[in-house]
Parts: sequence; structure tokens; C-alpha cells
Amino acid sequence: MKAVAIVSPLMLSVAVQAQDHMHDHAPAEPARTAELECRAQTPPTGELAPWTSPIPFEAGSVVDTAPGLAVGQAANVTLKPTPEVRYALRPEKPGGSVSFGGLIALNVAEAGTFRVALSSGAWIDLVQDGKAVTSTSHGHGPACSGVRKMVDFPLKPGRYTLQLGANGAPQMTVLVARLP
Repeated sequence: MKAVAIVSPLMLSVAVQAQDHMHDHAPAEPARTAELECRAQTPPTGELAPWTSPIPFEAGSVVDTAPGLAVGQAANVTLKPTPEVRYALRPEKPGGSVSFGGLIALNVAEAGTFRVALSSGAWIDLVQDGKAVTSTSHGHGPACSGVRKMVDFPLKPGRYTLQLGANGAPQMTVLVARLP
């Protein structure tokens, strides 16, 4: 007699959620079906409202000279080919020779939780004093907003380096916002 495994939709959902939490800041999964069905972009609100007004920005390739991006300012970031980027810490998923990445300096004036929002599923690391900051949550942006991935970090005042890696294209939109 053959054994048959029965998996309920609830069990499958719990297993998928558990797997998602194992990789707190792993690249987001491919765009959801709802994103593919969007007929028009819906501007995000609240702390993500600046998403619709990005400035041109070129990511750096060396930590000491990484350009600074203001918290609350969205940017259309031009990335570097991965072999040109000198990360402060080697990303768990740096990408290969045909991927793109870059470095962005962030100055945090007041402690709080900060959300890094991306238009792609690139790998995110936030580094301070040579150590990675542990993320507290991750997810997708609002449906049809263009925000594909969001990762939250608890930050204290100071200078941080946002490391972006394993992106498949040389451009992405980035926003770092302080949560209320």
C-alpha cells in the first residue's frame, strides 16, 4: 500500500510563511499575480509617498566615498557592475559578474524603525561600523505601487551604508523612510 501525503491549503500557507521568515532580507519572490494585473500605478501613501518623486542618483562603489541619500528621499539609482563594488561586508548574495550593485550612505539623526523600499528584488544589507544590522521584517509594497520589496531595520543615530547587490538591471528605485 502506498502512503499518500495530504497537504491542506492552511498547512501550505504556514510552510510558505515559515520559509519567508527564514530569510528576513532575501530577494523578494517574483512579482505577484496582482502586480501583473495592474492597469495603472497606484501611488503609495504615508511614509512611502515620496516614492513617486525620485531624484537621479548614482550609487557608489567604495564605502568611504559612497554618496549620501537623505532619509525620506526616493531615488532612481544607477548601479555599478557587481565586480566594481567593494562592499563593507560581503553580501550573502552578492550576485555574479553580470549583476549590478552599489553603496549608499545614510545618516540617521533620530532612533527608530526605518524601511528600505526597492523597485526590484535586489539583496539588501545595512552596515554600521563593519557589522550588519539585523532586519526586523520584510515584505512586498502596496499592490500596483511599483514597490516590490520592503525591509525594516531598527536604527540608532549614526552613519550607515546601504549595500545593494544581486540586481538584474543597472537601475532601480530606492527609498529609505522612517516609520511613524
